[in-house]
Amino acid sequence: MLVVLPAYNERASIGRVVGEVRAALPGADLVVVDDGSTDGTGAAARAAGARLLTLPFNLGVGGAMRTGYIYAARGDYDAVVQVDADGQHDPCEVPALLAELGVANIAIGARFAGRGDYVARGPRRWAMRLLSACLSRATGTRLTDTTSGFRAADRQAVALFARHYPVEYLGDTVEALLMAARAGLVVRQVPVEMRVRIDGAPSQSSLRASLYLGRAVLALGLATLRTRHVLPEMPAALEVRATDGSAR
Repeated sequence: MLVVLPAYNERASIGRVVGEVRAALPGADLVVVDDGSTDGTGAAARAAGARLLTLPFNLGVGGAMRTGYIYAARGDYDAVVQVDADGQHDPCEVPALLAELGVANIAIGARFAGRGDYVARGPRRWAMRLLSACLSRATGTRLTDTTSGFRAADRQAVALFARHYPVEYLGDTVEALLMAARAGLVVRQVPVEMRVRIDGAPSQSSLRASLYLGRAVLALGLATLRTRHVLPEMPAALEVRATDGSAR
């Protein structure tokens, strides 16, 4: 199993998160994708003992995760788990996501599924509910948190995402699920508790996040018109080079 931490300017939290992942999942490999950070995030991740992939400029979570999926496909991993670098995702919840991969190709850690006290209000919550309703219909299962970045993917999903993972903001969560469903993959959710971020600030303000969610609703409609992706038979034939010079 590979744990991928996409990170943009998370120097204050990355070391602690790497330590938590290693403690909770001692048998897993871990890679931090430094998404063009300017605050020393990469150096802090390396100091914490993480393998590091460095992007030359900021691509967003989607670009960072596509890099992680390419790395995983080349490394022949059985499963990939995305964990945010800000400390909101508890690595101790990962086994529950992996257990769900026994019946699904993608398992989402859901904030609004009966556990925890995470709350979203106003237009942001309305947009999230609309997205969840649309994607529940598309995937054939009830989803309550389609924008969650805490998720696990099996080999088939990794092979698809290494080639076609959306890089637009929220496309990495919302459109990726629609893409997976249209490719015939099974999506399920697992109730989890989310924590407050350890330090720093979100990459998007609440207002901008709400506007992006509204745009995502429109983009989801357009995404249904896109070509269906066929699951590749072989991992993506691309090379990702780590900071230690090794290629996977």
